[in-house]
Amino acid sequence: MKAKCFECSTLIEAADRQALAEAFISHGSAAHAWSYPEEALRNYAHNYADALDRLTGRTERLDKIGPVTVQAMSEARIDDWLSFFDHDAFADNPDWASCYCLEPHSPAPPEMPERPWRQIREMMVDRFRRGTTAGYLAYVDGRCVGWVNASLRADYEIFKDVDLNGPEPRSVIGIACYVIAPPWRQHGVATAMLERIIEDAASRGASWIEAYPHNKPAEGGAGHFRGPVSMYTARGFEPVEVRERYTVVRRPVS
Repeated sequence: MKAKCFECSTLIEAADRQALAEAFISHGSAAHAWSYPEEALRNYAHNYADALDRLTGRTERLDKIGPVTVQAMSEARIDDWLSFFDHDAFADNPDWASCYCLEPHSPAPPEMPERPWRQIREMMVDRFRRGTTAGYLAYVDGRCVGWVNASLRADYEIFKDVDLNGPEPRSVIGIACYVIAPPWRQHGVATAMLERIIEDAASRGASWIEAYPHNKPAEGGAGHFRGPVSMYTARGFEPVEVRERYTVVRRPVS
């Protein structure tokens, strides 16, 4: 089993899960001045090793793709969503494969910065069934290739202090993140999902749509998981609040 150090990229190997976790902790003690709880480090090592086993999707980008179909997330589509996140979404980025898009709703607490991926997965399924997470899945040739979290801002913990004197949070659809499987990136999948969000917003009872693009996205596709600001400005979004790491952009529902 293998796990890559999140700080120095050293690849740590061991015969089983327990040995891998202990080797990972030993590496941290020897090479880094970490103050993370040992249980969190064990979770990280286990999450990474499990991701290497379950991420079976392709990583090479396709030269062309078929038409993109966007469907609203529903309980009937949970299996599609799970298959996408289990196998395809982070095929080229196992470090992020345990996210399952829970972080915007329920950030990991400081005392446990890395949670077991199966726990996170179960928490998101529960949110879908309770209707506290909304979003859209993108399909190409019948295969799920993308996801966007488009819940109400009131259902995001990390955006609860955005524009406190602005619109009522339950009237705002917040676009927290996009995930596109590697072969289908840079083919307009995110744009297709954004346009569906705009199209559906009135029927969802929203008055506003907003997003949170990073001011300085990290290099590579993963760094643009909130979408590029140009995609929003081209569709009538305007900046309303500039923060240290991101800018809040918003447009009315017409």
